[in-house]
Amino acid sequence: MRIDFLGLEAFLSIAERGSFHGAAAHLNLSQTALSHRMRKLEDDLGIKLFTRTTRQVTLTPAGLELLPRARQMIDALSASYDALRRQGRERQARLTIGCLPTIATYYLPPILLEFSATYPDITVHIQDAAAGQIADFVQKGEAEFGITIISANRWDLDMRPLLREPYVLLCQASHPLAARPQVSWAELEGVPLVRISPQAANRAIIDDALGSRREFMTWRYEVQHVATAVSLVTAGVALTVVPRLAIDLAGAPGLKAVPIVNPGVSRIVGVVSNRANPLSPAGEHLLKLVAQRFRRDGEAAAPTLVHEIH
Repeated sequence: MRIDFLGLEAFLSIAERGSFHGAAAHLNLSQTALSHRMRKLEDDLGIKLFTRTTRQVTLTPAGLELLPRARQMIDALSASYDALRRQGRERQARLTIGCLPTIATYYLPPILLEFSATYPDITVHIQDAAAGQIADFVQKGEAEFGITIISANRWDLDMRPLLREPYVLLCQASHPLAARPQVSWAELEGVPLVRISPQAANRAIIDDALGSRREFMTWRYEVQHVATAVSLVTAGVALTVVPRLAIDLAGAPGLKAVPIVNPGVSRIVGVVSNRANPLSPAGEHLLKLVAQRFRRDGEAAAPTLVHEIH
């Protein structure tokens, strides 16, 4: 049944002020418009709510019965409306995204700098987490979108690939393998390597690509994060295999990334979003900047990066 909230609002205002004149002034209506609302409400209910004389307005028994219920309904509606309005304002002033830590470290800073030029008043909250966590944040509506590894098992999310990114061997520039145009996994047998924790998506991708061959590798060290693996390479402790775009070689002149083959290993980096939660204008703008930056940096990093978005 349709509820006449405007009529109920008029009814409460008249009942609380005891006059049509005071209620009309409070609601910024003419007395004619207010009378029309009340007449419509009473016609809809099929009962009189007020007894009106030239001197006063009094509630009928039906009006007295309706008064507390109408006040409760309007108060509940007002509270819900205010809560939704606060959420809307918070969403306009705050943007939350998920992002792989490696991407957040090396690629988000210049993107966010450009974003802030257009949206200087928006607070950006970055959930820098593992791929599975990012997908969960987006699915639950805790992040507008996530920059992560695209996974076929998240059918409940919209996935927009940005690029296919190869894994490379990272070593010191003085290492004998640094001068090679490429290196095979077979040539790495016996070489001390750092690998990432089993909980990380990067580890799963490498393990799946190698199959049983991974047992022949000398995994001397195991760490939780790519940044830790890079630090061990920088110190000359071991070599590691990492996603190409996870490494800022411009900021690390002492390191070299060498293509790795037989088998080649790659991951698809992209954006996941929840089709039930449309992106805000700010979110759309930030996503556009992300795609543009990936396109530029992918072209500069290696010609083998295959772009999926144009």
